[in-house]
Amino acid sequence: MSDNEQKAMQLMAEAEKKLNSSKGFFGSLFGGSSKVEEAVDCYQRAANMFKMAKKWGSAGNAFCEAATLHAKAGNKHDAATNYVDAANCFKKSDPNEAVSSLLKAIEIYTDMGRFTMAAKHHQSIAELYETEAVDLDRAVQHYEQAADYFKGEESNSSANKCMLKVAQYAAQLENYDKAIQIYEQVASSSLESSLLKYSCKEYFFRAALCHLCVDVLNAQHALERYQELYPAFQDSREYKLLKVLIDHMEEQNVDGFTEAVKDYDSISRLDQWYTTILLRIKKQVNDNPDLR
Repeated sequence: MSDNEQKAMQLMAEAEKKLNSSKGFFGSLFGGSSKVEEAVDCYQRAANMFKMAKKWGSAGNAFCEAATLHAKAGNKHDAATNYVDAANCFKKSDPNEAVSSLLKAIEIYTDMGRFTMAAKHHQSIAELYETEAVDLDRAVQHYEQAADYFKGEESNSSANKCMLKVAQYAAQLENYDKAIQIYEQVASSSLESSLLKYSCKEYFFRAALCHLCVDVLNAQHALERYQELYPAFQDSREYKLLKVLIDHMEEQNVDGFTEAVKDYDSISRLDQWYTTILLRIKKQVNDNPDLR
């Protein structure tokens, strides 16, 4: 056991002792609340010692103890801060515990009307469900909740970032209608800004690919609509690829489809999401003898 861990254990024991002495009749008579404050201080110092010893689970638990005492004393802000500190420790050892601590912090922040803070922590939970405790459905739920709070606080670009994540996973989970709706919505709001306008081609491209997973005719109508909304889209490589893919799909030309994707990828690298969606579309060309 390292020195830091030993010191941390001593501080935890000291905190317990102070709490027990504050509970008795004489304790409450002679400054029980100051004993509780001292206990909180011991827990926080213990947590930092555990962090130095890289005992992340113990550090998280110590911060949770401090947070609980803060909450009981009505120090909401301090309690929320300690729950977030706990979550940051648990992220390194137990993602589910990290989620649990962040949810406690969120509860306090929403109660205080601090919705931007709550949104940020919903976003952190979503990221944990993306990478550590992989559960895409839950990741989507938390991104949606974060977007909802961001919108309420007029943080529209943060809300859009979260909604784009929702669309990405909705498409992966084959919920194409939801993905299309979000991509079109974000593209429309981006069109209003001269700075964000350029991103529209990516959102329209993604939406059109989702359409192709469902129905070629719908994809063609969508392309016409996108072109009217954003005329510059017509000159993009994305638009040209979509037109070629639709032609190959109608002609049942799997080789042509593959070649077109390869040509595009040689200049603009396609990430995992695009590859997955394009493979699903290609499978349709193979499986459906008549797409027209």
